Amino acid sequence: MKPKICAVVTRSQTKAGLEPLPDLHSDLCEGGSKGPRKSRRQRRIDKITGTDSDVKVYPEPVSVNWDIPNDISFLQMSDPSLSWLYKQVENGEGKQGSGLRFLVENDILYATGEAGKRLVVPVSCRPLVLHLAHTIPWAGHLGQQKTYMRLGSRFFWPTMFKDVKQYCSTCPDCQVTSHIKVRQAPLHPLPVIGTPFRRIAMDVVGPLEKSSSGYKYILVICDYATRFPEAFPLRSIKTPKIISALVQLFSRVGVPDEIITDQATNFTSGTMKQLQKELGIKGIRTTPYHPQTDGLVERFNQTLKQMLRKFVADTGRDWDKWLPFVLFAYREVPQASTGFSPFELLYGWPVQGPLDLLRKEWEATKKPVPEGILSYVLQMRERLEKYQDEAQVNLERAQQDQKYWYDKRARQREFKPGEMVLILLPTSSNKLLAKWQGPYEVLRRTGPVTYEVAHPDKGKASQVYHINLLKAWKERDSAQVLLVRQANEDDGESETNLHQLLQPKTPRLEHLTLAHQQALQRLLQEMPGLFRDGPGQTTLIKHTIRLQRPETPPIRQRPYRIPERLVGVLKDEIQRMLDLGVIEPSRSEWSSPMVMVPKKDGSQRPCIDFRKVNAVSCFDAYPMPRIDDLVERVGTAKYITTLDLCKGYWQIPLDETSKQYTAFCAPTGLYHFTVMPFGLHGAPATFQRLMDAVLRGFE
Repeated sequence: MKPKICAVVTRSQTKAGLEPLPDLHSDLCEGGSKGPRKSRRQRRIDKITGTDSDVKVYPEPVSVNWDIPNDISFLQMSDPSLSWLYKQVENGEGKQGSGLRFLVENDILYATGEAGKRLVVPVSCRPLVLHLAHTIPWAGHLGQQKTYMRLGSRFFWPTMFKDVKQYCSTCPDCQVTSHIKVRQAPLHPLPVIGTPFRRIAMDVVGPLEKSSSGYKYILVICDYATRFPEAFPLRSIKTPKIISALVQLFSRVGVPDEIITDQATNFTSGTMKQLQKELGIKGIRTTPYHPQTDGLVERFNQTLKQMLRKFVADTGRDWDKWLPFVLFAYREVPQASTGFSPFELLYGWPVQGPLDLLRKEWEATKKPVPEGILSYVLQMRERLEKYQDEAQVNLERAQQDQKYWYDKRARQREFKPGEMVLILLPTSSNKLLAKWQGPYEVLRRTGPVTYEVAHPDKGKASQVYHINLLKAWKERDSAQVLLVRQANEDDGESETNLHQLLQPKTPRLEHLTLAHQQALQRLLQEMPGLFRDGPGQTTLIKHTIRLQRPETPPIRQRPYRIPERLVGVLKDEIQRMLDLGVIEPSRSEWSSPMVMVPKKDGSQRPCIDFRKVNAVSCFDAYPMPRIDDLVERVGTAKYITTLDLCKGYWQIPLDETSKQYTAFCAPTGLYHFTVMPFGLHGAPATFQRLMDAVLRGFE
């Protein structure tokens, strides 16, 4: 079986929408790998939308045959699927109802008809023809109909329309860049809540123009039962400020059972979770990039901003003064879904507004009849029960109407665990622009219309998404054959992890020839120290910490408190570092604190807080390579080698005069580093300087 090989596509080629031409040798391309100059219009568009691409470039998942077949007649006669066409040639018959006739000229089979004389393509050459008709830049990734018309004027085979449709629908680039929206899933309304302020939703509006009082944000809270809104102006949206506003609300309406929010960090922080746990509140988070789940508060945000915009001054610095007035205006009028005003549903009585005061002034001659407290309370209770019952009926009717019209264009869709999907996400350069990204694997179904999807290349290993942001990924048949250049026997061999080679139980050398196996084993035996578990130490460079002012007094920080359950873990890590020789007991006047940082796998990583040391030390301006330049540099490479260093920073010794600055306090004493530690702002530059020195001349 021949190895799978795909050409490397650089980021600049991706931006330009280019792929390596499989039927054109790179030496014949004018200008080498340099892309074509963009037009002035394209450069303007790039300034607006950004040029960073979140679209992955997927290699063709194919087994390759790098030769253009010369003897097409032999392939036609050897193809069993074309045998019936040769029989029609012998009998002088054509395909019934199609007007097609088949003939043989110069030993090549043709189909004749209204479209002219077309060459019949055997099965082994069809992927090649489809690739040239759709994928290469000269084909332009056009749609199914145009690709079929392009092929139909030159070639023919019995299942050509079906194959073209399948090939275009499984094209990776077309799936990712397609602007066709997926059919939305049927609407699932939230349950109707009958008791006021049992379920609330909150969101933050802003940043706005800073008011004269210093406010920049508005915390908006809406009750799902009464649609009663609350708005609190805030100077900051940090969690303590939001909790302070919530306490004000709870003091008036009580503690809710549920709070719906988006996934903003101030709503999902540990402090907020602790508050919800202590008060018995269930926190409900919406899925990313699907604000429709929290549509009540999102719609009120829009209404609130529209109302404020009509009253604020030209400078916009008095918006916080108008906030109580616009809230009263919204609470006084009936809500479309309930049929009652939020004031009526919450208090059981319409409040007096400017219009009521005007009418009261006109009717001042009539004296109100005194009413007893008991009768007032009984009447208010009766009204509240009546209003709530009617409001619940109106809400259910409104939700039914919304679902009816929403589902007109909806379609029931579902995914199973293990399926691959694309996700509609904002681009890295512009959050207002969204592109299909992926494919990613569906892990599980978390709700009627939500799925947990794995995306290891993102910040989180997995995330829950609404089905309307997901699109099925169509995998192309891996048995297809494309036109590329012919590979040698040794091309494309898969890399083998050298750490696995050192494990005698599972040797992985079977993919190498016998000579290569013996050569690699000799190399490992000659230099066993290069592949050990512990870090080595270079003699080419040392890391030096230079203070901005030599007279800077020593910085001594108090140690951070380490939870008792983590003290044992920290002691074990300190002992391991002592055994490796990366730290040693210290008598330095300097001292930085330690902190335990949880890793994704649940274990703990001890880190040193060197921020104050970095603040008084000189910055190393050694240039760091750009990832774009690195990708373009390896774009034309035949082989790409990766080297994984064991604790790369710890392989660089620390200058003797600099050791005192790295001292840190631990439960077992004071220590300093003998090698370059993580966390120093000059460490990346020193490491890059070492790598440039080691690899110089091997470009």
